[in-house]
Amino acid sequence: MAYKPIEDYGIIGNMHSAALVGIDGSIDWYCFPHFDSSSVFAAILDDTKGGRFKIAPNNVTESTRKQYYWPDTNVLVTRFLSPDGVGQVVDYMPVGIAEGARGSHWLIRRVQTVRGSMAFRMECRPAFDYAREVHETKLSAKGACFRTPGLCLELVTDIPLKRDGGTGVKAEFSLEQGQSAIFVFRKSDGEGGCDFSLPREEEFELFNGTVEWWRHWLSRCSYTGRWREAVHRSLLALKLLTFEPTGAIVASPTTSLPEVIGGVRNWDYRYTWIRDAAFTVYAFIRVGFTEEAERFGHWLRKIIEEPEPDGSLQIM
Repeated sequence: MAYKPIEDYGIIGNMHSAALVGIDGSIDWYCFPHFDSSSVFAAILDDTKGGRFKIAPNNVTESTRKQYYWPDTNVLVTRFLSPDGVGQVVDYMPVGIAEGARGSHWLIRRVQTVRGSMAFRMECRPAFDYAREVHETKLSAKGACFRTPGLCLELVTDIPLKRDGGTGVKAEFSLEQGQSAIFVFRKSDGEGGCDFSLPREEEFELFNGTVEWWRHWLSRCSYTGRWREAVHRSLLALKLLTFEPTGAIVASPTTSLPEVIGGVRNWDYRYTWIRDAAFTVYAFIRVGFTEEAERFGHWLRKIIEEPEPDGSLQIM
């Protein structure tokens, strides 16, 4: 499978971590639980062994798919069109959830058929710690658990799963107009297996809560110029790059992507680069988001109190 251009990815996140979703319905980059954690899916770096979580129709070509965001939110919709129907995958991470509560650090994928009927294929192949750590997979009636010595994640769904190779899972299913299927990727307790379920009503509550949270946050924007839609979309992306527990701002959710093919400038941007963050803070202040700027300032003052032995401050 060929690597996709970076512009063929949308981003979702919860201000703790982020995932990149390809226009083909494949999550090719995801670190859990934080931006700087090791990867769970990293096909963007290694298509063969990096790991991915893909949901897509069986018979849709490149020319009949598109991505867009739910208006004024960071909820991503990947839509597929075929002669038989129109389907979509709605991806989001719930926000505004208390740490440890239901929905915290979840990645939710809602698959829907909007018109006609559509046959989908799902494949989930985690590759923990940049594909360096092996894991075992356990199937149950409610999904699959992926367990390493230090971390256990689970894929929860009502769709029957089958093994895909030694440690991945897959499923094939069809949806008629108005039908949907839910997939939740989350941390497991690692004890009794996949004994978790998500009622449809609860998923809609999480979805609506996430939509309202982003719209409420964006309503604080003071910009009223002609480029309002573009400014709003940029602000939503910048907000995704803030680390909620501290107010720090990462430069990008990715690492190891070279500036040019074959080049050596493949930095890890999942940290606060002081220069880059300064531009983000300036943008926030210009359009009324002073709280984000203030929290970053508090974080930076703490960092200044921990200088290098020679008294200098790291650039990241």
